[in-house]
Amino acid sequence: MKKNTLKEYARLIAQKGVNVQKGQEVWITASLDQPAFVEMLVKECYSLGAKEVAVDWQHDPLTVLDSKYMSQDAMNETKDWQIEKMKYQTKTLPARIYLDSEDPDGLKYARQDKISKAKMAKYPIRKPYIDDMDNKYQWCIASVPGVAWAKKVFPGERASLAVEKLWQAILFASRAQSDAIENWNRHNADLHSKCDYLNSLGLKYLEYSSSNGTNLKVELLENANFLAGSEKTLQGVEFNPNIPSEEVFTTPKAGSVEGVVYATKPLSYQGALIENFHLIFKDGRVCEVHAEKNQDLLKQMISMDEGAKMLGECALVPQNSPISNSGILFYNTLFDENASCHLALGRGFSNCIKNYQNYSQKEFDEMGVNTSMIHVDFMIGADDMDIVGVCKDGKRAQIFKNGNWAF
Repeated sequence: MKKNTLKEYARLIAQKGVNVQKGQEVWITASLDQPAFVEMLVKECYSLGAKEVAVDWQHDPLTVLDSKYMSQDAMNETKDWQIEKMKYQTKTLPARIYLDSEDPDGLKYARQDKISKAKMAKYPIRKPYIDDMDNKYQWCIASVPGVAWAKKVFPGERASLAVEKLWQAILFASRAQSDAIENWNRHNADLHSKCDYLNSLGLKYLEYSSSNGTNLKVELLENANFLAGSEKTLQGVEFNPNIPSEEVFTTPKAGSVEGVVYATKPLSYQGALIENFHLIFKDGRVCEVHAEKNQDLLKQMISMDEGAKMLGECALVPQNSPISNSGILFYNTLFDENASCHLALGRGFSNCIKNYQNYSQKEFDEMGVNTSMIHVDFMIGADDMDIVGVCKDGKRAQIFKNGNWAF
């Protein structure tokens, strides 16, 4: 991939992704796959006036070893220095960049039971800091190709060509092939216009149906908006949390969904693939799960806490979108969720609530914004999916017809 093209992608992440502010710290989380690109990204952050850029390197094989050889008590422990780091983050509010490049099956040999238990043990300690930082800082998830991921997407190619093809696919999906900044200015404007229309309808329910068996009714929060593309922190700093992003989403009412929904793409969760699965909701919660591959992991996921059984997001993505039209199955949630309508189990988004800055966490909980330690998107879009919105006045509005926008 040409160096100038990668520099423009790095500039897009730093400028339109997290929108680094002068004097702000930046924390980057990355794997070992693309060190040269990480160097470019660090340089772009400094060119925008970053005070300091820190990189936290991660490596799946080390996580596998930890899960095998560390005791459960050691994995569960939150050390004093980790608490101090969270305190420091709530005080300084660094911009956070997460570069995703991991093998979708990179943790399939890990002790998933131990990893889940460790997350459950640590979450009560982390939650106050998560809540305190909510909506106060910029963050962005973007991707770079790793060899194992590239070979999963393009299995018939040699490693170097697979990585090059995945670079091309990532840049195309991210609207970063030429004039990336202007591309995103136009894209954000288009997404925001769709939000304006949906918010004007006064929707109370969304009804999903597809010939694969999906038949689902989801209640929306009375005072929630649809959001898409760029967002703003409470301090008014605009940023794009996902690159790429094709979704228009809202937070549904926790515990108010009924029916069955079928996933239409594999889900990579904790470094392992869950495939060919469906969920049954009753009284607002998942009551049954069925999967051809990794059903036990799916059961484990919805047992992380009470909120893990309830929905935290409804996202609308047309089948006629760049990622979907590419025909590529990325085995990566960031990309596959932006090729397909999806739902998320777990934590809801408080910034979907109108005038969210005026409410406390307790008030969000009371109005029905789901609380959970997880937020896991899974894809449900199909070529024949219909979505009908039921308005507060009882009128019905066709939102999706045959997998695409109906307006």
